[in-house]
Amino acid sequence: MRLLTVGIVLTIVLAIISLFVGVSDVSLGALLSSSAEDRPMQVLVMSRIPRTLAILLAGSSLAIAGLVMQMIVRNRFVEPSTAGTTESATLGFLVVTLLAPGWPLMAKMIVAAMFALAGTALFLRILRFVPLRDVLLVPLVGIMLGGVIGAVTSFFAYRFNLLPSLLAWSMGDFSGVLRGRYELLWFGLAGTIMAYIAADRFTVAGMGEDFTTNLGLNYKRVMTLGLIIVSIVSAVVLVSVGSIPFLGLIVPNVVSLMVGDNMRRTVPWVAVLGAAFVLACDIVGRIVRFPYEIPISVVVGVIGSGLFLYLLLRKRHNAA
Repeated sequence: MRLLTVGIVLTIVLAIISLFVGVSDVSLGALLSSSAEDRPMQVLVMSRIPRTLAILLAGSSLAIAGLVMQMIVRNRFVEPSTAGTTESATLGFLVVTLLAPGWPLMAKMIVAAMFALAGTALFLRILRFVPLRDVLLVPLVGIMLGGVIGAVTSFFAYRFNLLPSLLAWSMGDFSGVLRGRYELLWFGLAGTIMAYIAADRFTVAGMGEDFTTNLGLNYKRVMTLGLIIVSIVSAVVLVSVGSIPFLGLIVPNVVSLMVGDNMRRTVPWVAVLGAAFVLACDIVGRIVRFPYEIPISVVVGVIGSGLFLYLLLRKRHNAA
């Protein structure tokens, strides 16, 4: 509990730092010497606070989505970007952009979530026909499925001159977050709360269908709830700030090494560390090439791919 409190304090400190890092002068002195209509206060209210809230919501909810997916698939190396979920949501967002460009963002998010749900269900269906003797084979199947869906998405984006839009969706970036353009991410907080409420059910479901059924739980209902949480979180993050790879893989595995696999205990840890990790990466991306910014997906992708390889090699070393 003490370490979790330290993590919460660290996240708050990073959030405060995030409010004051950027091109515009939003220092504490400038805020105290300006009125509500002056530029420092306007930048703080219109951009910095929404951006920080978006980082907190996206980081915590996407990390929780990775944790839920690992529990229902029973594999430590899957998360939305290694199971075809993110690519399916991107395809859905492209389809609705082509067929109904005038629809509100909420409707487009719902369509993206439905595609994400269908893509994740297809991934689970494929796994039934694959001999899963090696745990490393599961994420490879998801990466290949995501590659196929991503290729189809790129083809149609190319045919309809939407490759720049596709690149923007694939490249997670918080620099464009303003007040009124991030509020869908509150659905991610709802998903996090749902995951915490159903944490015991997901923990039992992670032990297998027979074990779950013997305890009187409806295994398919728990799986469906998990798929819905993962799909909604993936869709709202995608349409709000773009894709953030490996986040749902890194944080749950680090937390598992620290406090174990009981989801009731790990959900608060994963939510806090997910938010802190994205906050730290976003601050790094803003100061490395100041006054320019490095997109969050690049920073998280570089760190995440390195940690992903470490976890893969560590697992294989332990197995040997």
